Amino acid sequence: MKNFEDIYEFVDSEDEEFRNSLATVDKTGKRIWLYPKKVSGAFFNKRVIATIIFLIVFIAGPFIKINGMPLLMMNVFERKFSIFGQLFMPQDFIIFGLAMVTFVVFIILFTVTYGRIWCGWLCPQTVFMEMIFRPIENWLEGDGRTQKKFDESPLSFNKAWRKTLKHIIYIVFSIFISHITMAYLVGIEKVKLLITSPPSENIAGFAGLVVFTGLFYFVFSRLREQVCIAICPYGRLQGAMVTRETMTVIYDDKRGEPRGRVSKTQKDTPVDTSKGDCVDCKLCIQVCPTGIDIRNGVQLECVNCTACIDVCDEVMDKVGKPKGLIRYASVETIEKGTPFKFTIRMIAYTVVLSILLTVLGILIATRTSVETTLMRVPGQLYQEKDGKITNLYNAQMVNKSNDPKVLKLITEEPGATLKFVGPNSDVKIKPGGRAEVVFFVEFPKEKITKRKTNIKIKVLENNAEIEELKTNFLGPF
Repeated sequence: MKNFEDIYEFVDSEDEEFRNSLATVDKTGKRIWLYPKKVSGAFFNKRVIATIIFLIVFIAGPFIKINGMPLLMMNVFERKFSIFGQLFMPQDFIIFGLAMVTFVVFIILFTVTYGRIWCGWLCPQTVFMEMIFRPIENWLEGDGRTQKKFDESPLSFNKAWRKTLKHIIYIVFSIFISHITMAYLVGIEKVKLLITSPPSENIAGFAGLVVFTGLFYFVFSRLREQVCIAICPYGRLQGAMVTRETMTVIYDDKRGEPRGRVSKTQKDTPVDTSKGDCVDCKLCIQVCPTGIDIRNGVQLECVNCTACIDVCDEVMDKVGKPKGLIRYASVETIEKGTPFKFTIRMIAYTVVLSILLTVLGILIATRTSVETTLMRVPGQLYQEKDGKITNLYNAQMVNKSNDPKVLKLITEEPGATLKFVGPNSDVKIKPGGRAEVVFFVEFPKEKITKRKTNIKIKVLENNAEIEELKTNFLGPF
């Protein structure tokens, strides 16, 4: 496996320092605050559409119910998970584990093929930062250099009220996002209860909302691009997964070098063949939300937001040159002009992913709505009374469906009877609930001819068998 530098060895740059340092940190280790310039263009318009779709799904998700269950809920506190209206419990650990493996393989395949397109288009960090919080900042403080001058200016009434209003809006949005996030964890009903009840009635829930609000506010007001550059593990994994065939946002150095500035009238003058198409305007750097120079080659800090594509296309149009100097392409495409194709590695990942999805689908399709764990009561041997041998059992039953269940345990073993410790044999379990049943299995003594006898206990719902349990019945030697 080639390392990251080998993959991008096509870069012909005298200054290779960008590989050993971050664009947001100076030589003394102090952070360089970024002031990205606003961008517009075809890709930005598509990102706006993607943002609208994301926000609709994100906000509506907790309110959408399927079969009475949320579209998506990851309640780690009560160990209940709802995915597309299907309730999953800890008893579904195999399915959950396989789903996680499948998700990881999907991430690998997606990254190997398309790079960090997720980061630039649908990652919540990028969507909220670049499409909500930064536009608010630009609206109140100006764009790019104007905002930098505003920050560097001395404190005044104008600066004070604008800064105050910006952070108030940030806090309001952070509160809103934290409530929606909490709804994905505990359900929208509990969030409504948190909102309408005094904090003293649910200290843990209130503390969770405060923590989430503070975390989101800190991320979007201070951390910002540092999440993508230094914290998010997905960005770190990119260096190990991208290949020369990976589609990503890339600068065409074959066409762009050597760089050279042009006059305002060059659009109508003969083309200077001694220069490349890059006019060295540095606008691609000014619009980059992570502060990199895409012309140095694809870098770990790049989130594929396409801002550099839009601004470069606009410049190329102004100077009368073809668009696409910065575009979605691969190293192989830039170097050799070959079209995108699936490699053996991509095909192998696709086959593995298909197998995992098939197995996962089979497990979900054959998943039972009730799961019962049957055990003999620990420390108890058999009992003999009135010519009968009895064993004491404990059955723990979990309702993994969205409907209440009324269940019954029976056995069809010849001569065997069940005697329950309780008023009746019907077991009522609420949706997502549990029940425990203790009962005796009795056999006539003459039916037991060996130390261990294999028996079957059936679980019925509406007189229909839904589960069959196997266990051992102990008797005398």
